[in-house]
Amino acid sequence: MADLVFFSGTMDCGKSTLALQIDHNQRARGRHGLIFTKLDRAGQSVLSSRLGLETRAVEVDDALDFWDVVAGSLVQGARVDYVICDEAQFYTPVQVEQLARVVDELRIDVTAFGITADFRTALFPGSRRLIELADRVEVLQVEALCWCGRRATHNARIVDGVMVVEGEQVVVGDTASAREGLVEYEVLCRRHHMRRMNSAAARAASPTPDTLPFDLDACPVPPPL
Repeated sequence: MADLVFFSGTMDCGKSTLALQIDHNQRARGRHGLIFTKLDRAGQSVLSSRLGLETRAVEVDDALDFWDVVAGSLVQGARVDYVICDEAQFYTPVQVEQLARVVDELRIDVTAFGITADFRTALFPGSRRLIELADRVEVLQVEALCWCGRRATHNARIVDGVMVVEGEQVVVGDTASAREGLVEYEVLCRRHHMRRMNSAAARAASPTPDTLPFDLDACPVPPPL
């Protein structure tokens, strides 16, 4: 019995590391799989972990049909025992439905990994469809931490050091853009995300270089836009 499993979480919680580990374990048992990714930090056609591990992968674009790729590989005589899909939040809802079809009709396990919500706390379309269709949704237990030490639950977009809550849903981090400046991402707990208090803002509000403002009065909730 094959399953569609979605491992979700914030950035820095080990999603890509787990994807690489699962692939390693499968190959160590003589099994063969297909690996897909989209907009990986290391570039095209690579699944990489922040720990420095990486492997080759099929780069996904909106035109890719997972059913055609997997079924086509089988027709050509290739062996496909499993499918791993990283950065699945960037997949289209139709592509997620194609993955479900691979599970149901070809009886091949599909394991997807992705961020659940964007920097505005809105669900990514791909993640939403995975939550709706997956046989099982798992939240990774490796906890990313906010600058305050609490469990990080939200992803924040930082532009030139300032947290923003408006803009395009997909902007690759750590890239320079004349229009948006230096774009980075940071994981925050809910209360500091709601108060737009990233680590740079916390340092700026600190009375001394060695003390961070844990008092919520130092980061009030901003007025509605």
